[in-house]
Amino acid sequence: MTTMLEPLRRIAAYAVCADSVGRVLLVRASERSGTPGTWSLPGGAVDHGEDPNHTVVRETAAETGLSVAVAGLDDVLADMRALSERGITIHTDRLIYQVSVRGGTLADRVGRPTDLARWFTLAEARELPLRAFTARALGLPASSADVVPDEPPEFPSFYAVPGPDGLHRAQRFAAYAVATDPEGRVLLTRVSDGYPGAGCWHLPGGGTDYGEQPGAALIRELVEETGQRGRLVELLGVASHRDAASLGPEGYPIDWHGVRAFYRVMVDQPAPPTVTDVGGSTCEARWFAREELGALPPDRLTEVTAEAVQAARLT
Repeated sequence: MTTMLEPLRRIAAYAVCADSVGRVLLVRASERSGTPGTWSLPGGAVDHGEDPNHTVVRETAAETGLSVAVAGLDDVLADMRALSERGITIHTDRLIYQVSVRGGTLADRVGRPTDLARWFTLAEARELPLRAFTARALGLPASSADVVPDEPPEFPSFYAVPGPDGLHRAQRFAAYAVATDPEGRVLLTRVSDGYPGAGCWHLPGGGTDYGEQPGAALIRELVEETGQRGRLVELLGVASHRDAASLGPEGYPIDWHGVRAFYRVMVDQPAPPTVTDVGGSTCEARWFAREELGALPPDRLTEVTAEAVQAARLT
């Protein structure tokens, strides 16, 4: 039984790195890890306030001795695993980046959570005990021995903990939609009073639930916030924003770090927007023509919205 394990969440970033002959860089989990002997992409947890682009560079250097440059974002996925010996279940939102080597020397790390770093052809990697997310990232059959919880445990959608400076801090992963219809209109939502960014126009979407894939969460949130049914088209990017003293409905300052994946979504049969989650963080939803969107003052858009519409080349 895994349902009684303490649930935890984390955000992590990983590197898909290939050399000049097509070999991929992998690291081996040591006896100090929760999955000893398995191989995975180099990477690890995103620190509070850290941009995941920096995480993947930092973690790859620490685990392999190599300095890398980020070339782009490949995928975003989530998984759960139960570590009964530690009494925990972990949900991890994983950001998968393509990187290239800038320099350094491949090094082993005796006594650390990962102890070996090696280059493998895909044929060789196929024969290794790979973590499931690594097999997926490399397009190989999953061979992971990860124990998956019987069912997703109860976990609050908002979770703040005391930080070292006395402020509560929260790190949250969310998925948002750059949603358009066949006429090219863009769907935005307005942030309710009492929430950070009140009155600003925002992308539809929100925090993912424990055990939920970001794409599925986004389609669910789109219906709840706007009444629209959409389909995923492509992953556009990930935004990382920190507000060191955010003030929301909790009534006290929170050191807030949001990591937000944003996707292009097509709403093939648009309808008049309807906010069905009454009383939440969204008070209004509206379709904007391109020229209307471009005419909005910058301070009327949230940070992630401005970044996402630019990535989608809508303004």
